[in-house]
This record gives sequence, structure tokens and C-alpha cells, in this order.
Amino acid sequence: MSQDVAGRPVTEAPSSPLHGRPRVGPARTTGLGLAALTALVVGSMIGSGIFALPSQMAGSAAPGPLLIGWLVTGVGMLMLAFVFQTLAQRKPEVDGGVYGYARAGFGNYIGFSAAWGYWVSAWVGNVAYLVLLFSTLGYFFPTFEGGATVSAIVGASVLLWVIHALVLRGVRSAALTNVVVTVAKVVPILTFVAIAAVGFTSGVFTADVWGGSTAIDGASLGSTLDQVRNMMLVTVWVFIGIEGAAVYSRRAGNRKDVGRATVLGFVGVLALLLLVNLLSYGLMAQAEIAGLDDPSMAGLLENQVGSWGAGFISIGLVVSLLGALLAWVLLCVEILRLPALEHVMPKALARENAHGAPATALWLTNGCVQLLLLWTLVNESTYTNLVYLATSLILLPYLWSAGYQVLLAARGETYADGTGRTRDLLVGLVGLVYAGWLVYAGGWEYLLIAALFYLVGTAFYVWARRESRLTVFTAAERVVVGVVALASVAAVGLLATGHLSVL
Repeated sequence: MSQDVAGRPVTEAPSSPLHGRPRVGPARTTGLGLAALTALVVGSMIGSGIFALPSQMAGSAAPGPLLIGWLVTGVGMLMLAFVFQTLAQRKPEVDGGVYGYARAGFGNYIGFSAAWGYWVSAWVGNVAYLVLLFSTLGYFFPTFEGGATVSAIVGASVLLWVIHALVLRGVRSAALTNVVVTVAKVVPILTFVAIAAVGFTSGVFTADVWGGSTAIDGASLGSTLDQVRNMMLVTVWVFIGIEGAAVYSRRAGNRKDVGRATVLGFVGVLALLLLVNLLSYGLMAQAEIAGLDDPSMAGLLENQVGSWGAGFISIGLVVSLLGALLAWVLLCVEILRLPALEHVMPKALARENAHGAPATALWLTNGCVQLLLLWTLVNESTYTNLVYLATSLILLPYLWSAGYQVLLAARGETYADGTGRTRDLLVGLVGLVYAGWLVYAGGWEYLLIAALFYLVGTAFYVWARRESRLTVFTAAERVVVGVVALASVAAVGLLATGHLSVL
């Protein structure tokens, strides 16, 4: 059997429905529009991070270094947004965003790994959202305080299966519901921005612009470079979800809307993050902001308008988390369905019900969420640990996507007339460097744990290839699997000796 340059048998089903790929499930007559795709990007990016941003940033950097850090982060993430936009335009036949680009550029197993890591990241992140959601509800109902009590886990489980039932009614209807929820959760953020703009005091903002005299818990902020680096470590976690529209590329009514939604969603969220972060520094002294409990936005608004402000922001956070949960459940099932159609995950995961929802993938996803929710009852897992693990698993797919754009531009593929090739190569390289930095910043501990998840997932890949009677691994892929196995052995050894602990 002949193979292409990425090691895929050329007889495999192509990634575009235009090439006659067999359908699984009912035919669709309409796709997701620009508003729904943009809401997926915004809904998946805005979860809890923006509500805790003021105290997290105040503990890391003064206004001057903060602005430098946001400039670097904004450019880096904008390049990744442009990567997804460019790839959606240059390779409209490639479905699945981070999965599709990894597979097209680096072969089936890397594509599988991108999809598997993304999927695990998404459902682990959903557990974190559920824990934080009921912890926030503890503001109103003390029985939920902490988010990991028996009553909180029961409530989270009920909510999980309500969302499950909604998605089973159809992906399109769930996506449209997400549009409404996304609008609703942006309202309290905009309200905070408006009140903060009125209460902003320039003298408070400029009191110690470079952090030379500010101390957080008795410790100095360090040099400008230290502050920039520390601030950027926080931003690693607030932009996850930028790829949301690209993952749903096959369900888009117009492929061009995928790129537009990615850039629109990113620019909108970046503007909100900057406004919330910078205006906060003009409301209270930096050290006081750093000492606020999360969600720190609630403490800031309470300081400006009274106790109703904290309740208002808490309600906003609940709505935001509900929206993020829905957006990420949708992304979870889609990232399993597409690989199953292309022989890199078991066929059963592509099966859709009468409403066009990938039912098997949904049951597997939410079953895993339920098990990890129960695990939190007997384990000291925290929201932060779950978020860090989830993020470490999603960063490598970003790296593969940027790498694929670099490959296309370097080869000249899709650039017959040469237009835009140099620009796209530079954008891809900057995106690649930034994605590599994100992987590094995530920490080696989480990468080792991620290797364990990848190794377990490899069994699904082997299953999928054998049931389709296709070559399991190419020679290069065997090397990759070997590296994953060695990293997993190291992770197990460190876990056993107590030198590594994530959950």
C-alpha cells in the first residue's frame, strides 16, 4: 500500500466530505454561522480565569512590566489566531482544527495524539469548572462551600447530566444555546469595566509603576524581567479555547467564517482581559488586590459599590462557568468524532443519534467527567491543579498547528503564485516559538503526567487502526511511541517515590 509524505496510506478516507467520505449519521442541511462559531471561541476562552485575573496579576507584576507582558502575550497569541485563520483558508479540506492540522502535517499518530490530548484536556478542565462552579455557589449556599463536598459533587453530577441531555438533543441547538449564554456572561464583565472606568484613579495606578517598592506577602516583585516572566506564566491559562472555531470547521456553514470567528473571538477576549486587568490597578493598591480572595473581581467591585457587587460578580461567574462547560462539552465530542471518521479512533465514537449528536463520544466523555468528580471526594485535588493538567495536555496541539503552517509555507504548498508565503512563514515561526514557550512554561511535571495519558490513549489508536485493517505505526511513529513510553515510565517512577504529584 502506498503512503503519502506524512506516512498515511493514500487509500484512507480524505478529510473533506467533497471527496466522497462515507457519512455516519443523518445529513445536515445547515451549518454553524459566524455568530455561533465566534461564541464557541469566546465561550471556551472565557471561563473563570478573567474573574480571578486581577489578584493573580497583581501578585506577579506592577503596571509597567504588566503592559510589556501583555504586549508580548498579545502578539504571540495573535500569531496563533492568525495560524488558525490562515490554515482554515489555505486548507479548507482539513477538518478538526488542531487534530486535522497535526495529522495532515505530521501523520496519523501525531494527529491522534493531538486529538486525544485535546479531549483529555477538555474533560479534565470540565471537572475543574464544575468544582469551581459549586465553590462559587457556596457564596449563596454554604453547603457547597469549597466545591468538593458531598452535596457539591451531587449537584455537579446533576448539572453534568442535564448538559449531557441538552447536547444529545443536537449539536446545532446546543451551539445556539451557547450563543445566548456567552452574551449573558459577558454582561457582568462589561458592567465591571464600566464601573472600574468611573472609579479609576490615576494616582493609584502610577504609585509604583515598575514595582520597585511593592511587596507581596513580604516579598519583592523582583526585576522587570522577572515580573514580565511571572505575569506571562499566568497568561498561559487564560487563552485556552482560541482554537474552538477551528475544531468545528466541518460543521461551519461557510469555511471562511472559521478564520473570522477565531480572530474576532480572540480580539474581543483580549480587549476584555486588558480592560479588566489594567483598570483594576487604578481601584486599589496592588498589594491589596493581590490579597483578595477569588474571584478577585468580586472583591474589587464590592470595594467600589458595596456588598451587592460581590454577589453580582459571583452570579456572573456562575453563568460564565455554565457557558464554558457547554462550549467545552461540544468541543470534547467533536474532537473524538472526526478522528473516528478518519480511522485514527474507534469507529464507534463517530456514531450519531437521530439529532446528529455523537452519542457514544458524549457518553464516554461525561462518564470520565463523572468518575473524576467522584475522585475529588477522596482526593485533595484543587481547581488549580486540574486546570494546570488540562492546559499541559492542550499546548502540544497548538505547537503542531503552528508547525504545520511553517511546513506549508516552507514547501510552498498552496502558494502557487507566491502571494503571502513569506508573511505566513513568519507568522507561523512566531506562533511556533510562542507555542514552544507555552509548553516549556507549563512545567515538566505536567508534561510527564501528560505522557501517561498519551500512552493509555495509544491503545485506542491501535484498536482503530486494526479494526480498519490499516498499518498501525510507521517507523517514525514507533520512535514517537517509544519516547512517550519512556516518559511514562519516568512519570510512574517519580510518582511512586513521591517526587511527582499533580492530582
